[in-house]
Amino acid sequence: MGITLITEAPPLRQDTAGGLRVGSSRVLLEVVIHAFEDGATPEIIVQRYPSMTLADVYGVIAFYLRHPDTVKAYLVEREQQADSLQDEIETHQKDLSALRARLQSHRTAQ
Repeated sequence: MGITLITEAPPLRQDTAGGLRVGSSRVLLEVVIHAFEDGATPEIIVQRYPSMTLADVYGVIAFYLRHPDTVKAYLVEREQQADSLQDEIETHQKDLSALRARLQSHRTAQ
């Protein structure tokens, strides 16, 4: 009785915003990789994010260990996108200190 070896794609799918999600969950690849790099085991990661399967977490980590440069490039790109979005929000967001002061004085008056 032999084992049939098959090649499987990593359990990743791209969402509409360009993020890579693990398996059928909404958990992002970067969440799993950062947890793993921080020393969390796959079992601990699944306990933190139970919408993922243990097999999917091991599959993602295996993909990361086989292709670290590819995954790290993706992580850098996502971090740059996040920084750009934060800069855009801060540029267009009004100064809310006056509103905050009014709300605080209203709360104090009650």
